[in-house]
Amino acid sequence: MGTPQPGGSVRSAYQLGRLVRVGDGAMGFLNGPSHPDGPMKAESVREKEEAVNKEEEKEEWGKKRRARDRFRPCRRRSATSARSPSGVRAEKARQQRRRIMIALGTVSIIIILIVMGAAAITYSGKKSEEDEGGSKGSSKGKSKGGGGGDDEDGGGGGGKADLRAVSKSIKMMCAQTDFADSCATSIGKAANASVSSPKDIIRTAVDVIGGAVDQAFDRADLIMSNDPRVKAAVADCKELFDDAKDDLNCTLKGIDGKDGLKQGFQLRVWLSAVIANMETCIDGFPDGEFRDKVKESFNNGREFTSNALALIEKASSFLSALKGSQRRLLAGEEDNGGGAADPHLALAEDGIPEWVPDGDRRVLKGGGFKNNLTPNVIVAKDGSGKFKTINEALAAMPKTYSGRYVIYVKEGVYAEYVTITKKMASVTMYGDGSRKSIVTGSKNFADGLTTFKTATFAAQGDGFMAIGMGFQNTAGAAKHQAVALLVQSDKSVFLNCWMDGFQDTLYAHSKAQFYRNCVITGTIDFVFGDAAAVFQNCVLTLRRPMDNQQNIATAQGRADGREATGFVLQKCEFNAEPALTDAKLPPIRNYLGRPWREFSRTVIMESDIPAIIDKAGYMPWNGEFALKTLYYAEYANKGPGADTAGRVAWPGYKKVISKADATKFTVDNFLHAKPWIDPTGTPVKYDFFT
Repeated sequence: MGTPQPGGSVRSAYQLGRLVRVGDGAMGFLNGPSHPDGPMKAESVREKEEAVNKEEEKEEWGKKRRARDRFRPCRRRSATSARSPSGVRAEKARQQRRRIMIALGTVSIIIILIVMGAAAITYSGKKSEEDEGGSKGSSKGKSKGGGGGDDEDGGGGGGKADLRAVSKSIKMMCAQTDFADSCATSIGKAANASVSSPKDIIRTAVDVIGGAVDQAFDRADLIMSNDPRVKAAVADCKELFDDAKDDLNCTLKGIDGKDGLKQGFQLRVWLSAVIANMETCIDGFPDGEFRDKVKESFNNGREFTSNALALIEKASSFLSALKGSQRRLLAGEEDNGGGAADPHLALAEDGIPEWVPDGDRRVLKGGGFKNNLTPNVIVAKDGSGKFKTINEALAAMPKTYSGRYVIYVKEGVYAEYVTITKKMASVTMYGDGSRKSIVTGSKNFADGLTTFKTATFAAQGDGFMAIGMGFQNTAGAAKHQAVALLVQSDKSVFLNCWMDGFQDTLYAHSKAQFYRNCVITGTIDFVFGDAAAVFQNCVLTLRRPMDNQQNIATAQGRADGREATGFVLQKCEFNAEPALTDAKLPPIRNYLGRPWREFSRTVIMESDIPAIIDKAGYMPWNGEFALKTLYYAEYANKGPGADTAGRVAWPGYKKVISKADATKFTVDNFLHAKPWIDPTGTPVKYDFFT
C-alpha cells in the first residue's frame, strides 16, 4: 500500500492523511495524523498518543485552575472538593478509554484507506490509460487552475501538481459509485486546488447536479406544442424544477451545517427527492418524441445525483460506525460522574424532553389526540367556525409562524382542492373523524390532467400532520389515474386517516413519511410513489376495478439503487370490498405490488394477507423490466395468502428474509424517525410487534 501504483491511484496512509487535514472540513474518520517523511512507525504512533494524552491532561488541569481562579473571590475551595481516590481511579479509567479511542481511530483510518485504495485499484484497472495522464475532465480541471509547466512541482508547476493530487482523490472516491466516469469527469471539471478533503469532493458532487438539472428542465421548458397534455407536462416541469432546486439547496446547506455528513439519511432523502422530481417531469409527457427527448436530457442529472448519493451513503456509514465505537467506549463515563447529562434526556416539569419545541410540546402533552389540541383556527362548513373552507383558513395563516400551526376541521364534506404549500411548514390539521371531516374532489387523467395534478389534497410543506381526516377522489375507475392525496412533505405524519379512491389513490411522492392506523382504498397501484414511507397498522382495502383489470396494492418508484426510499408495510391488513368477491361477478386477480421503476423496493412484514391475494404475490410492470434490480421481501406475515411457496421467482424477490434483514426496515432504522415522530405524540412501534 505504501508504494504508489501506475497512474498514482493509491497513496500511503500518511500521504492520504495529509490530503484530508484536520480542520479543513474533512470527514472525521479520515482526519488521520500526517507526517512529512511518509508513514509513521508504530513507535511514532505511540509517542503521538502519549503526547496527546499529556496535552489533554495539561489542558484539563488548566481549565480546572481557571475555573477555581474565577470563583476564588466568592468562596474558598473546601477540603472535600479535592479529588478522592475513587475520583482518581475514574480519571485514569477515562484516560485509558481515550487511549483506546485514539488507537481504534488510527486503525479505522488505515482500514478505510485500504478499502478506498482497493476501490482505486479496481478503477485504475479499468481506466489505466486515463490514470496515466488524467481523465478528460480532470485534465480540463488542471488547465483551469494549474498554469503551464511539466509534472514537476518546481518552476511554477505547484498548482498543476495540486490539481493532479485532487484528480487522483476524486477518481479514488468516484470508484465507489455506479457511474464512475461521469463522477470523475463532472467533479474534476468543477474542482480546483482548494478541494482537499472528501467533504469538499462530496459537496462538489452535489453542486454539479444543479447545472445538469438546470439544463434539462430548460430543455423541457422550450418544448412547443399545441397538445394540451404536453403543455400540462411542461407546466409540471417548471414547478418540479423549483422543488428540485430547493432540495439541492437543502442538501448543500446540510453538508455545510453542524452535523454535515453525519446526517447522511437526511441528505439522501433530499437527493432522492431530486430524482423523484426529474422522473415526475418525464412522466407528464405522453409517449413519443417529446418524452424521449426530455428523458434523454435528464441523463446527466440522474447520474450526477446517483454519484452524490453513493458518496454520501459511504461517508455517513463510516461515520456512524465510528460514532458507535466511541459511544461504547465512553458508555461508562457518565456512570462515574465524569460527564454532563445528555440534554436530549433532560425532562422538564411536564415530563417532556426539554429540546422539544414549544409548538410541538402542546401536541405532545395531549398525547397527540384531537381532544387535547388547541386550534389556531376552526373551519366549519356550517358557519360555526372562523372560516367555512380550508383554503380560507390557509390563506389567513401568518406568513411567519413559530411552532406548529393547528387547524381544526369540523365535520363536513369539503369539496375543494387544497395545497399545503412549501412555505406552510409544521401544519397540523385534525378533523372529527376520517369519515366525518372529508376533503373531496374528482380531478383525473381522463379529463386531460397529468397524474401529478389530479390530487384532491396536496401536502408539500415539511412537517405536515393530519389526524382524523378523510381525503377522497370520486372520479371512479373509468377515469383512470385520480389521486386523492399527494404527499411531498418531509417528516409528515398521517394518523387515523382515510384515503379513498380507485387508481392511484395515495401518491406518496417523495421524502420521509409515516402512516399509522390509516385506511387506504383503491384498485390499481393505489399506493404509489418514491417516498421513504412506513405504513404501520394500516388497512389496504381492494375495490372492484373495471372488467379485464386487476388490483395492485403498491407500485413503489425507486429509480436509483442508491436512493433512501421504499415502502414498508408493517402490521397491516389487506381486505376487500364485498363487490370484489361477489361470486356473481367475474373474478379479479389481486396482487401485493409491482415495480413502477427499476429499483422498486417494498417490504411487507408482520401483516395479515388474505386468500384473495394471488399466490404469485406480485406482477411484472412490463416484461422483464426491473425483475433483477427490484427489492421485494416479506417477513413474519400471517393469513392464507402469506404462504410464499407459490410466489414469483424473480431475482429481486427475496421471499421471507431473516429478522436481521427485516430490522433494516423498522421505523427506527428505515426512517430514523424518533426526533420527528415522538414530538407529535403519534403512537408508533419503532421495532417489531412480535
